[in-house]
Amino acid sequence: MTKVLRVDLRTHAIDIEELDEDVEKKFIGGSNLAAKILWEETSPSTNPLGGENRLIFAVGPLTGTIVPSSSRYTVVAKSPLTGIFGEANSGGSFGFQLSRTGYIAVVIKGVAESPVYLWIDNENVEIKDATHLWGKDTYEAHEQLLGETDRRATAACIGQAGERKVLLAGIINDGKDGRAAARCGLGAVMGSKNLKAVVVRGTKPVKVADVKGLKKALEGVHKRVKKATLGLATYGTAQQVEFDEKIGDLPVKNWTKRRLKEGESYKISGQNMTKTILTGNYHCTGCPVGCGRTVKINGKVEGAGPEYESIGQLGSNCLITSLETVAIANELCNRYGIDTISTGQVIAYAMEAFERGFIDKEKVDLELTFGNDEAFLEMIRQIGEARGFGRLLGRGVMRASEEIGLYHGSMHVKGLEFPAHDPRAKNSLAVGYATGNRGADHLQSLAHDHQQPMGVPTPYLGNDVAPEQFQKEGIGIFVAQMQHIMSLYDSLVICKFLSFGDVDFREVHTWYNLITGFTTTFQEFLVTGERIFNLKRMYNIREGISRKDDNMPRRIVEELKVEDGMPMTEIPNLEAQLDEYYNFRGWDNNGVPTEEKLHELGLDFVQEGKI
Repeated sequence: MTKVLRVDLRTHAIDIEELDEDVEKKFIGGSNLAAKILWEETSPSTNPLGGENRLIFAVGPLTGTIVPSSSRYTVVAKSPLTGIFGEANSGGSFGFQLSRTGYIAVVIKGVAESPVYLWIDNENVEIKDATHLWGKDTYEAHEQLLGETDRRATAACIGQAGERKVLLAGIINDGKDGRAAARCGLGAVMGSKNLKAVVVRGTKPVKVADVKGLKKALEGVHKRVKKATLGLATYGTAQQVEFDEKIGDLPVKNWTKRRLKEGESYKISGQNMTKTILTGNYHCTGCPVGCGRTVKINGKVEGAGPEYESIGQLGSNCLITSLETVAIANELCNRYGIDTISTGQVIAYAMEAFERGFIDKEKVDLELTFGNDEAFLEMIRQIGEARGFGRLLGRGVMRASEEIGLYHGSMHVKGLEFPAHDPRAKNSLAVGYATGNRGADHLQSLAHDHQQPMGVPTPYLGNDVAPEQFQKEGIGIFVAQMQHIMSLYDSLVICKFLSFGDVDFREVHTWYNLITGFTTTFQEFLVTGERIFNLKRMYNIREGISRKDDNMPRRIVEELKVEDGMPMTEIPNLEAQLDEYYNFRGWDNNGVPTEEKLHELGLDFVQEGKI
């Protein structure tokens, strides 16, 4: 039987729950199993920073197996940043280790009287004192925790930002390798519980129903993935910086400019990183790709290098074009434990507010202009330490805009800051961001990476050719279908980069059946993905979300990116996309799943959550 570990930090009670097979089949694991738990154990009255909120670490049936790129984990809670469903996902070794303890999920509630950490050593679980670790950054805490427990273990930690309940706080695992479950402010949830870290050592093999069959099904797959992702291995995710600038996808100057100055995007690209500060590749456990960057800048940075999303938000969006500055900023965020995406976006917003006179040096105590490296790094420190003007920015761009008054440049959906991809460059991003269950989120559909130009086709959905860049008809349907696929990735839990690795998703379905011993059809598998997405949607509907919240910032739906007087992007027709999307999903015009759809998906138990 699959086991769930339950921990009450207030009473120090530790319990083990066994899942019914029916629950495993319907909800699999990862963020979907966590969503079911969150639905059942929280409510609209739940304070995200209160003891009644649940903090759930979860893996899936494929995590920790011989399937490539299967060492990820997910964290779920009611988000203090958005007030709705919150989830974050990370790679590294933490998920691999957790999967090998025998627990598919760890559900944490309550508030400890003083700082503690959770030590999970296979079946042995302890709540240990962390008073001496409070105030340390994530790199320092990780190193000390392994010294106190087991050098072969790993830890997921919060830094000073999580301790101070900064709403941009994330959870960092694997120390200076800097893997981050960063989105939605879940580090603040952890800090609100006085929980400094979860330390894990797992050595048990993951249960596989058909070992021989799985080995046969995986013959040649690792080599195929490695070959198809050679660019990621060589240059990392930042290989796409220059290309994304060319098509208008890269955020520049808080989403107002088409390009950086000539040659500046190269300076912050993965290609330049490889030539200058790169010292090696980082591989998540069992991953043949090795897209992670290990960098060194003498006396300033040594460890994880910046990924594309971090470069887009901490770099080009703030007009920071020094790779050294971006790398320093990335490490500061990792050490404090704050989301690089949200941090870069809220600083870019503040820079625009400063430029346009909504705030001034007297209020900010800095010359917070675009491209000012020194002021930029100082603002990251202020956010991480919850001091000065950073205290406001650490509450996120939605709350900052409410106080500052510049609403036009507030780039978020449902309170979650934009990632570094522009819906005016690939229109699938518009309906994808608008309907994302955690807010503006490129990963909940990943449709833009399966859309022209250079998109990977999805033959398992009947698409032998990727949809056009500005395709209108059918794009809402395509996004919904991709959300089902990505929901399954998040429940299994495996890396979505496999979709770039010459892996057909029908192969993933085969692996799932071989590992679990289930005999689901591919269509039943896809319906499970649909169930997952609808359950999270219903959680948000119970929190008051509806069509009015499935929106885009005015800048995206009103302003084109222009170069030499010619438009280089296209304003997405969001309302038409939503109509098509809702109709395909079986939702009403207000974005609420119908009773018939919920019944069809086996979600009758959420009916009372409808508005």
